[in-house]
Amino acid sequence: MNSENRQIPESKKSYWREFEEIADYPQLQKNESTEVGVVGGGIAGIISAYLLAKAGKKVTLIEADKLVDGVTGYTTAKVSAQHDLIYSTLIKMSGEIEAKKYFDANMEGLEFIKNMAVELGIDCDFEHHDAFVYANTAAGAKLIEQEAEAYRQLGIPGGLAKEEMDLPFDVKEAIVMRGQAQFHPVKFLAGLVKEFERLGGTIYEKTRALKILSKNNPVIQTENMSHLSCDKVIVATHYPFNDTDGMYFARMSVERSYVVAAKVKGDMPKHMYISTDLPSRSLRYATDGNGERLLLIGGEDHGSGKHKGDTMENYKKLAEWGDKYFGVETIPYRWSAQDMTTLDKIPYIGTSTVGYENILVATGFHKWGMTHGALAGMLLRDQILGNENRYASLYDPTRTKMKPADMASFAKDNASVAKELVKGKLQRPTKTADSLEKGEGASVKTTKGAAGGYRDQYGQLHLVDTTCTHLGCETKWNDAERSWDCPCHGSRFSYTGEVLEGPAVKPLKRLEE
Repeated sequence: MNSENRQIPESKKSYWREFEEIADYPQLQKNESTEVGVVGGGIAGIISAYLLAKAGKKVTLIEADKLVDGVTGYTTAKVSAQHDLIYSTLIKMSGEIEAKKYFDANMEGLEFIKNMAVELGIDCDFEHHDAFVYANTAAGAKLIEQEAEAYRQLGIPGGLAKEEMDLPFDVKEAIVMRGQAQFHPVKFLAGLVKEFERLGGTIYEKTRALKILSKNNPVIQTENMSHLSCDKVIVATHYPFNDTDGMYFARMSVERSYVVAAKVKGDMPKHMYISTDLPSRSLRYATDGNGERLLLIGGEDHGSGKHKGDTMENYKKLAEWGDKYFGVETIPYRWSAQDMTTLDKIPYIGTSTVGYENILVATGFHKWGMTHGALAGMLLRDQILGNENRYASLYDPTRTKMKPADMASFAKDNASVAKELVKGKLQRPTKTADSLEKGEGASVKTTKGAAGGYRDQYGQLHLVDTTCTHLGCETKWNDAERSWDCPCHGSRFSYTGEVLEGPAVKPLKRLEE
């Protein structure tokens, strides 16, 4: 791959977001009331809103920015119940019955997407494919063998499949799950949004929720001080903006991962793949508007705000790996995403915390948000309508039984937060604001003290206070995304200070030189 062909787009650009057939919606600018207020315009929020409107509820959906422009628009869009090697772990932690429920729940999520696409006539590139996890090391192969035994115990269709691999390198072992799928998430959700509106649903964009007033008669207060009074509230903002209710900031870890979409010379893999060894690699193809296939290569995960050095290196590593095995011609798209993982790797879907029965949440999808987003919509619908759902206890956010592994994870994650809080306060910048070149950002010294600085393409200097407005940790510059990222709970801010991702709801303070 010569240097011209491996040129990675300067700015983040998602292939899914090239589909622009989602209308623009106004900002909420006055006080209104509704039966169900849904906060968050990604897959979980849109499906929840659609299903409740279909059930006859008056539903209002509000989104801080644009619909499907959060994590749902920056995914690999695998629709699968194969979530890496999770089933052997679930059997050990929760038992066979709960592990089987987890599989069944995600397969119901897959079937929901498939059936809705057919029922509503949505052309969303839905295709069935087998899903594989492969290992290149002896240690990884042993883990896959344990997972194959879990498949056998649970009756999951699939098993060891090293001989079925069609990748251009040798693997020590592999496992397959039959009958999984991939699709185009934005096309799918664009169709649901139209149907939601037809059913009488209301949508507001550029409407950031700041807080929920009252747990019994909830009122959503927005950034511009308009209020939405609700009987019930669903918080589907990826990371709950009301995370202090239920202590979610102490119950989840946050990771970023990267994707390049490449046109390649070699044979395109037929199915979906993910490695169990590090550095992680995820593969699937997508078909662009010209009928050409793109290879989506994902991986290079790290804790949010805990990157080392230049984050563009993550894209370069993916591009170089792709070129080595598939022969990269061009890379028209690259993007990244952020994902939350709960203590036991099972998402939190349901009543946000004890005593808050009118406020529900969906979060912690552990990088597998497509099936879990669909499941969340069905589960939250049932809870609001008072219907029984066999998966409610499994995903209950108020589950309190912490196993030794959960407690160890809890202690480790919160010790890391404390360490980052102290470390950030002790760091001193080595650059001066005047030394920043165009397109460069860093912690800098100014005449008034330390600040976060970025000099844009026109030479204008932007200075912010880098203290995260969530719980006070110091953010770190991410050069690939031109953002300030918090290493404690994953909040992200633009170089001018605006909130890009929560749980923070208030911008960084802008400073003058």
